[in-house]
This record gives sequence, structure tokens and C-alpha cells, in this order.
Amino acid sequence: MVAGPFEKAVTMSGLHEYFTPVDWAVVFGYLLLTTMVGHRLRGKQASIKDFFLGGRSLPWTAVTGSIIATEISGVTFIGVPGTVMALQGDFTYLQWAIGSIIARIIVGLFFVKVFYEKDIYSPYDYMGNRLGPGVKRLATVLFTVGSILAQSVRVLVAALPLQIVTPLPFGWCILVIGVFAIGWTLMGGMRTVIWTDVMQFILFVTGGLVALFWMVSSFDGGWQTLFSIAGNAEQFDGSTVDKLRVFNFDLDPSIEFTFWVALIAVPFLNLNAFGVDQLNAQRMFCCQNPTHARRAIIWSSVGQLVTVLMLFVGAALFVFYQLNPPADPAIMKEMGWEGGQPSKSDNIFPIWIVTELPTALRGLILAGIFAAAISSLDSILAALSQTTLSLFHRTDHEMTESEHGKLVRASRVLVLVWGLLLTGFTFVLFEVKEAGKVNVLPLAFGMTTYTVGPLLGMFLVALLGKGRGNLHGLIAGALLSFVLVVFVRIDVWILLIDQVEGLKEWLARLPTYRLEGETLKTTIASAWMWPITTLLTVGLGLLPKRKAV
Repeated sequence: MVAGPFEKAVTMSGLHEYFTPVDWAVVFGYLLLTTMVGHRLRGKQASIKDFFLGGRSLPWTAVTGSIIATEISGVTFIGVPGTVMALQGDFTYLQWAIGSIIARIIVGLFFVKVFYEKDIYSPYDYMGNRLGPGVKRLATVLFTVGSILAQSVRVLVAALPLQIVTPLPFGWCILVIGVFAIGWTLMGGMRTVIWTDVMQFILFVTGGLVALFWMVSSFDGGWQTLFSIAGNAEQFDGSTVDKLRVFNFDLDPSIEFTFWVALIAVPFLNLNAFGVDQLNAQRMFCCQNPTHARRAIIWSSVGQLVTVLMLFVGAALFVFYQLNPPADPAIMKEMGWEGGQPSKSDNIFPIWIVTELPTALRGLILAGIFAAAISSLDSILAALSQTTLSLFHRTDHEMTESEHGKLVRASRVLVLVWGLLLTGFTFVLFEVKEAGKVNVLPLAFGMTTYTVGPLLGMFLVALLGKGRGNLHGLIAGALLSFVLVVFVRIDVWILLIDQVEGLKEWLARLPTYRLEGETLKTTIASAWMWPITTLLTVGLGLLPKRKAV
């Protein structure tokens, strides 16, 4: 009989013994403090404008911090150090900052102003005003599907290592995250979400700095040792890698983290993420005016410094374990340690925190991992409840106080419903991950690949098409984009390969796949699908409508 997620405690590893009652007191003390701050700053919640837009009165600096906190999530806090620790891992992930900053500037200069032309609540309202209610419904469905996938992965990223280093089994880790995320969102809508995100941002940065300087101070030679060992890292397979390498100008289309992907493909991802995806766009709507919203999105580029920080944490982890290889069998097992390298790279940072830092301090930094997951989940709950509400209720007209009250109550019900659904879907993803052995960082980014192009394409048609837009063409673009992505990624196929005889060999005959031994690999990085599917959707969406005969 297979144990369920609530029974999968890690008492077998013994690592939970490092996590003391004092650490738990720090974790829950921080979460309760954040709850109190969110409650004090929640403001009035008399209308859906208060609930979903914070009354459009929040300072742009707070909105900037909230955008950064949402962007960081557990993927950056845990996954990024893990990528550096992994075999052949380096700093090439940082190249994506180029495309990210380019996109934020474009959003700030060209997207923001149209969001303040009318009293709207989302980019999908804008699309509906320009292209009709059918386009708004299509955009909302695409956003919902992509959000369920992507944000559940981000919660999963944080919960998996927590269930290794704490006494809690996986199911209870998810429940803690879900309860606080739902509670904060219900408490004060976007105002509470943004102010609690600001606290998460401070904790992320503090935790990363503490970890980095703690490790560097333990090295003989300090920073010089870090740069020397990480800059010429010998792998267990005999090769050497510069763990600090940033730029990769390789023209191989199958490599995800290259300069060309960062310059050409990543801007499309981030135009969608910051200008079209309600998760971040909703924050800009909370600013007092378009000038403040523009500042918030452009200045959120400084969040890339957090990525730099976590990459250095990864390099320091590599040096630390080169100088102090683990000897405890429990630690080696959970790291997948073999030949001087870990195979379970996403577990490394949480394990280091719980085994190397003193009591209370490790509790505080692990609270940051919980906070990262909660920040991702409460943000998407607010966004999903708003977009769902707008499908069933008009919000673009004057309403009485009674009508506003009813919509606020309906919004809170939707927050609760979506919170339960997303928490449940995280359990589903856990089972999928266990079955497919899919690495969490590529999975987190890959989930959005199916919807980025269609959503951005629809918005560009609304923005640039001067009211022209073919709903049937946009639907065709979304469907064709999905098919293209399916035949570039391996998410779907990896679940079917063992069940369907000959499927692997058939896929390997397609130009987008190849076999390396018994392993199916892609020949095109899925990041290239962002510009391809965007342009495909724009092209089909601008086709002339068929005239009725």
C-alpha cells in the first residue's frame, strides 16, 4: 500500500531532529506577526475596488516590493541555488535578466497608460472593451489554466524540501501554506497581499544575505576561496566548470539559458508576465495613477539583484560542500550525494539551512521558504477570484453600496474556493512529479509555455489592432500554440512513454526530439515557443473576418 502525502513523514532520514521547537516557534511567530501587520494595514473593504485594487491608493514602492516578492517565489529561493549546485550548473540563468528588464520597460512605457484610460480591473477587461466579451472570456480561461499550473508548481517547490527538513509530512506543509494564503487574502484583499509581500521581500533578502555571509565567513580565505573554487570547479565526471560563468553565446537551439534566448525569447515571456498576466498586472492597478504604476513596474527590475544573491548562495553552497563533504548517511541520502556531487540539487539549500545554521536562525530562514510559497499562492488567489468574478458580474458601471457589498462577499467565497482547488492541485502535481521525475525549475517555467504566447498575442491585437480582432482566429492561434508546445516539451509524453509501446521511438523520429541512449530529449528549447506562439496568435487574430453571405 502506497503512503499518501499526509503519511509521507521523513522520520526515516532523521533530518527532522535538527528542527527544534524553538525553530517552529520562530516560523509561526513570523507568520503570526505578518498576519497582524496585514490585518492592521488592510484598510476598508467596502467595495470590490478596495478588495481587488487596494482602493488604488497604495504607494508605488510597496507595489514594487510586492511584484518582486511574487516573482521570487520558492523557485528562486530554492531552485536557483540548486541549479548552481547541479552538475554543469553555473550563473547563465542570470542572462534572463536582460529580457526581463527590457520587458518591464516596455510594459511601463506602453502598456500601463491604457490600463488607466478606463476604470478596469484587469488586462482582460481591456481586451474585452477593445475586441468584445468573447475575447475577454478566452483570455480569462487561458490565464486561469496557466495560473493553476504555474503557481501550484511554485507551492510544490517550497513544500518538497520543507517535508524533508521538518517533522511535517508533505500534506501538512501544503496545508500550512494554503491556510495562511487563504487567510491573508480573505482578510484584506490586495492591500493585505501587497503589504505581506513587502515583509516577504525583506525576509527573502535577509535570509539570502545571512546564508551567503555565513558560508563565506567559514571559508579560509573568505571570498577569494569562493571565487577560486567556484571559478574552476572539478566535477565527479572529471570535467571542470566555471560555476560563475554568466554568458553563453552557444547557438544550439536546445539550450535554454543562452544570451540569444535571453535577448529574443525572454522579453515575450516577461511582457506577458508583467503586462498581461493578472498576477502582476493587478498590482499596477493598485497604484494611484499611471505614473506611479510605471515606476512600480520599471523599478521592480532591481529584483534581479535577488537572483544574483541566490546564485552566489548556490556557488557558496558548492564550495562549502567541496570543502566539507557530507558524511552523515541521512544527509547524503536526501541530497542524493554521489561522487562528490548531489543529484537532488533542490534539497541542498534547505538541508544546509537546517543542519548548519544555529537554532532560531534556521527557523527564520525556513520561514522565508514558507513565506515564498504563501506569497505565490495568496497573489494568485486574488487574481483568480477577480477574473472569475468578472466573468459572471459586470464591474464596469456605477454600483450601489449594497451591490458592492454583495460582490465583496462573492469575492471572498471565490478566494476560498480557489484556495481549496489550488491546494488540491498541488497534491496532484506532487504525484505527477513523483511519477515523472521532472526537475522542478524547468517544470515551473514550462507550465506557462502553453499560455504565454496566446495571451500576449491577444493583448497585442487589442493594443495595436485598432479595434480589429478575429475571435475565431485568436481561438485557432491558442489551439495551434498548444499543439506546437506539446510537440516541443516532454511534459505530456513522459507520462505516457512507459504505457504506450513504441511511443518513444516514434517521437524520436520527429524533428523536435532525439534519443540519447534510452532518454528522450528535445532539440528545441521550449523558450523559443514564447515568440513563435505570440506571433502565430497575432497573425491569426488579425486575419479579416469572414463576411456574412
